[in-house]
Amino acid sequence: MDDLGEAFLIALQLIAVGDRELLRTVELSLRVSLTASGLAFVLGAPLGTFLAIQSFSARPVLLVVSNALLGLPSVVVGLVAYLVLSRAGPLGGLGLLFTWEAMVFAQVLLTLPIVVVLSYRATETYWTDYRDSLVVLGSSRLQSVSLLIAAARGALVTVFLAAFGRAIAEVGAIMMVGGNIRGHTRTMTTTIALETSRGDLALALGLGLILVALTLLVSSLAFVLNRRMSDF
Repeated sequence: MDDLGEAFLIALQLIAVGDRELLRTVELSLRVSLTASGLAFVLGAPLGTFLAIQSFSARPVLLVVSNALLGLPSVVVGLVAYLVLSRAGPLGGLGLLFTWEAMVFAQVLLTLPIVVVLSYRATETYWTDYRDSLVVLGSSRLQSVSLLIAAARGALVTVFLAAFGRAIAEVGAIMMVGGNIRGHTRTMTTTIALETSRGDLALALGLGLILVALTLLVSSLAFVLNRRMSDF
């Protein structure tokens, strides 16, 4: 217990003084997760909205697949990303394996289904309410998607936060394609796993506290936004 208490105090000191390694790890984690969440949102929000307004035979299949992918283990996503980025894979020539860009790619694969499914749910109601008006106005499918995204922007912010929350907490997939290289591809989650296995609890606890704080911040923002939306 004394060792744990000492490690906790050292962790607080690392945060207070702005330890270089700790800050570098946090910065990389935020860069990777924000980039991945942004890309997943740019790709997934229009796709989810399109599925909400478009009726075609394959739509139920796409929705079932998207929902099924929500529960896909992260190591499977990491394996797919590794195979795609490896030398024998279709993107192997880019030399992205064991870089922070590879981790972004893995997190995009992981969070894209989340954005698609939640965007579909967020815009489906708006489409039901405004479909007749948009049809009367002669809006194209592209225009309808744009208008629904604008109308559901509050809910879609929570979709982005959900994707970011999933990305920032990821371990398995990014470790497989990033390699957990110190100073290059070592994020908060992979560092916590590594340092805990080594018995260096101070750095692991410091990063853990920051990660918990970020998770609470994201959850609080999502809660506040949902409350504000329910008031309208």
